[in-house]
Amino acid sequence: MTLEPVHIKEIHDLVSRIDSCLRKDDPENDDTDSVKDILRLLNELRYEGKTVLRAIGKVKRAKASIEMIIGSGDPFSISYACDSGSTTARTFDNGLYVDFCHCALASSPTDLEIHNMRTIVAATYTASRKVTIDTSSNWELFDSGAGRKRIIRIQPGILNKKTNDLLHDIALYLCESEHLLWMQERMQSDGFLIMDGPIYPKRLMYWMVVASGDIQIRTDPHSTKVLQNYIDIMDHHIEAQKPLVGFVKNPEDMQIMQTLKRQEKNLDLPWLLDAQFFKNALSPGKAGINGRDARKYITYSNWFLQPNQFYEKMINTTSPLVREMLSHRFPAEDYALAFFMVLVPSMNTIFKIESPYGLVKHEEMRKRITRKVLYDIALNGIPLTLLKADSVARIQLSERRQIIDRFSNSRIDTSYNDIRWGEMDER
Repeated sequence: MTLEPVHIKEIHDLVSRIDSCLRKDDPENDDTDSVKDILRLLNELRYEGKTVLRAIGKVKRAKASIEMIIGSGDPFSISYACDSGSTTARTFDNGLYVDFCHCALASSPTDLEIHNMRTIVAATYTASRKVTIDTSSNWELFDSGAGRKRIIRIQPGILNKKTNDLLHDIALYLCESEHLLWMQERMQSDGFLIMDGPIYPKRLMYWMVVASGDIQIRTDPHSTKVLQNYIDIMDHHIEAQKPLVGFVKNPEDMQIMQTLKRQEKNLDLPWLLDAQFFKNALSPGKAGINGRDARKYITYSNWFLQPNQFYEKMINTTSPLVREMLSHRFPAEDYALAFFMVLVPSMNTIFKIESPYGLVKHEEMRKRITRKVLYDIALNGIPLTLLKADSVARIQLSERRQIIDRFSNSRIDTSYNDIRWGEMDER
């Protein structure tokens, strides 16, 4: 027994007191003018002489009828989506860390040959220099050439903090980027590619440029390979002008709100995340949609450019640790992150759609990508091809247990929380 009726009643009382402070019909809580002021600032948001955000075209809030979008048809004859499943990083009593990632590509209409192609990466780490991991610099083929597998080892001393997180990122992004590069020639030239999540491995990039005695992945060849892979992917799509987007289901960026809080002291901003602001700005009421009709529409923003981010800095850096390792075909600005936001009122959910500036600086390409994304969302909420990729690539809980149970010479490092809560079915 946890909460009894008397406890629930008193918690409900606390809820009512908190909620009453945020009544939407209270003039003091009407942020309409504040939202308009912020949108005006987003034409070009600068801080300490640097552009943090710049609108591509005019800043706008637009709405689209779901019925009309679906009726207009899919603007692309074939779509592809890339996703991966993972065991998540596991720790053993003997100091071994390991994460298995499995990547697949899906297509709409379905191409079973493409669905069958898989890449598997096992990333390992141990602080002991005496332990030898059986790795190979070459990919091993299996399933009559339809699959590839590889073990990599992060060298001792590189990860003394955030070991699980960074090992997972290296395994995940190496697996996904290698699979995309492997499949490039199998995808039709007129196809549309959706990546699950951001187009760049942001946390990995952060630790590549931040000096830290505890995290030294800038010296790790696998991390450098990941970065080069993503540059190669962007080069391929920019050169061929083949549409590519990252579909971010849970955007967590804070840069716009943080910059506004530092620069615009007179603005009382209640939002911490950029997505919270855009969700408010794109809400049906502010987009001129009657409450009863909200489920019939999708609202979305214009495209924005976020210059001076990681990839541009890496390409332009004078540091030999990074500069000499990375090659690229286009000006640094072409690798800058561009995005627009989409709100689905029926789901009460906002998505961030990313693409490299080298693609979307062309107006016609922006229009094609915007129309395609809106079509996929109107049809299914989450793009159907992305859901296919998720179902093909996902490693189920029972399968994860089977994989980890195969370690007969290593015992999983179990904490009390593992015993209390058990393993959750998360990727």
